[in-house]
Amino acid sequence: MNLEIVLIAMIVALLIPIYEAWKTDDTWQKMLAFGSISSKGAIMILLVSVARDDWMIGVVAAIMLSVGNAGLMLLAHILRRLSEA
Repeated sequence: MNLEIVLIAMIVALLIPIYEAWKTDDTWQKMLAFGSISSKGAIMILLVSVARDDWMIGVVAAIMLSVGNAGLMLLAHILRRLSEA
């Protein structure tokens, strides 16, 4: 029962950056919102892996947390530099 409440709260928290990405036209803000979405998604996957006692899903979530946002932020920085030039 507590796991369902936590997951529902996490999904509600996930909707905030989705709304921000939908609302803005600035590329940098959209990329930051997408980075936040991917972090929250990875945390949710990590929570589910702990609840299911499945360490393989947890490894995937840890890789998503450590590597996924770095690539997204690098892409956002490149796009910002290109728009300045």
